[in-house]
Amino acid sequence: MSSVAKQKSSIRARIQVVGGFLTNMVMPNIGAFIAWGILTALFIPTGWFPNEKLAEIVGPAITYLLPLLLASTGGRMVAGNRGAVMGAIGAIGLIVGSDIPMFLGAMIIGPLGGWVIKKFDKSLENRMPAGFEMIINNFSIGILGFILMVFSYYVIGPVIEGANAFVTTSIKAMVAGGYLPLLSLINEPAKVLFLNNVIDQGIYYPLGMQDTLSSGKSIFFTVASNPGPGLGLLLAFSFFGKKAAKKTAPGAIIIHFFGGIHELYFPYVLMKPLTIIAMIAGGMTGITVFNLFHAGLVAGPSPGSFISYLALTPKGSFLGMFLGVLAATIVSFVITSIILKLDNKSDDEESFSSSQEKSKAMKAEGKELLNEIVTDAPATTEINKISFACDAGAGSSALGATTFRKRLQKKNITGIEVKHFRIEDVPDDSDIIVVHKDLYERALLRHKGKNIVTISNYIDDPSLRELLETVEKNKGTTV
Repeated sequence: MSSVAKQKSSIRARIQVVGGFLTNMVMPNIGAFIAWGILTALFIPTGWFPNEKLAEIVGPAITYLLPLLLASTGGRMVAGNRGAVMGAIGAIGLIVGSDIPMFLGAMIIGPLGGWVIKKFDKSLENRMPAGFEMIINNFSIGILGFILMVFSYYVIGPVIEGANAFVTTSIKAMVAGGYLPLLSLINEPAKVLFLNNVIDQGIYYPLGMQDTLSSGKSIFFTVASNPGPGLGLLLAFSFFGKKAAKKTAPGAIIIHFFGGIHELYFPYVLMKPLTIIAMIAGGMTGITVFNLFHAGLVAGPSPGSFISYLALTPKGSFLGMFLGVLAATIVSFVITSIILKLDNKSDDEESFSSSQEKSKAMKAEGKELLNEIVTDAPATTEINKISFACDAGAGSSALGATTFRKRLQKKNITGIEVKHFRIEDVPDDSDIIVVHKDLYERALLRHKGKNIVTISNYIDDPSLRELLETVEKNKGTTV
């Protein structure tokens, strides 16, 4: 591979990391978004069963609940539970200081809060006096969280609000001018390159939630998630494809259309790159029909299946939603069929397998880079980690981790990560888990198959001395 190709791959992977990070932040909270969407669809004045009292929940939920969940999750991804608390503290400054739902701001301030506390904890990792862990941990979050909250209120919030206003005005201008279907020129190629999450979770979902708050539905939820274009492509391969592609397409249809896993059709596009034209045309057609019938969804469909579309379609939008998906399917099917019929090249098993491997490699590249960035460690299985655990993860385990870390320093042993956690939060990549003997069964229930060391004293215990000797003997290579 040439240096230019490597550079392009790296750029794509780094953009993909942003999408992967946003997805990991949004996905655990999708249930809350759907709950809000159902509430909106049912009880607002234009809903199925208007209810003035229950409709009062809609505003506070989108203003406070959803952004706080996003910020908390983003902070946790970077720095565990301490990061989650920092993210939520920072987010409340954004929320109170702005007049719009702060989804994008929450997706920024959450990881930022996690990063701040992570860097602070790392700076004190080998300097914290034994016995003062809890007071330092609590006051550090309190002080740093206070600073971040005020900074969010006066600085980050206004910047995000201004950027949001610019993007919203630009997108609405496209809608008013009838240019919204042109978004498919970006959406469809981005999906095949696994970059769709950057656009979906970063732009369309926040805009869609704001739109839904005012009108009860939004077309923005459909511009990149329509399952119609992928269905049309797979149908064409089912009828006019060759060998492996034709055999596998029918099964892929079920998973794609009803399961909402769009990645199933990506290898087909990569095998026949010209079919991206069909995907773009299908996407543009779907958006045009949705817009024509003023159709929209009440929340982001995740996964992007037809079942999700039906579940999140509000009163008055079913016809437009159905026709938009159908039209996108037909256009994509016709164009893909023409491309396949005009293509005289033989599609052998090897070419389709190669496309599948290429698709997997592109997705894996972004995942590996995301893992490397979040953990501040190279993507390797050779990192040694010792986790001290207790009931709350803040008192005795913190004391034990600090004391053991200092003993490693005295022995000049490096390369061993020693941290403290609540038992249920101990990372899966821990090589050794140290717990009090009374907590052994609880630890075993949560971490079966792990090497668990039991102790009676978190500071000085025979098992800890034995563990230190084992680590010293192996010099951090294998524990």
